[in-house]
Amino acid sequence: MPATVDVAQGETLYADSCASCHGANLEGQPEWRSPGPDGRLPAPPHDETGHTWHHPDRVLFQYTKLGGRAALALQGVDFDSGMPAFGETLTDQEIWNILGYIQSTWPERARRVQAERTAADLANGGN
Repeated sequence: MPATVDVAQGETLYADSCASCHGANLEGQPEWRSPGPDGRLPAPPHDETGHTWHHPDRVLFQYTKLGGRAALALQGVDFDSGMPAFGETLTDQEIWNILGYIQSTWPERARRVQAERTAADLANGGN
């Protein structure tokens, strides 16, 4: 994540670009762990009840910028999660601002664990 993010702008951008699927309060869609009839998983929560904080920054950024299918393909997974790509409509900084906003809502433990996973990812060659 960049040294500085604009959490307030991230909150506004989240409301405009993400809340329609992930919920105004980051709560996700019902039954988010169970695939729908189309085989896609509903949008997960981004609060501490979801798994967003389980992933390093690099993965969260790629997922948002490239979309689920392309981001998972980079990890060797062939699956269409249904997450659209926002790289054409949001700048890299705007994506980081959204991620900064989401992270700012997590309890301290989730932020700490996620930061440790990001550090480990960077140490292992993630960027």
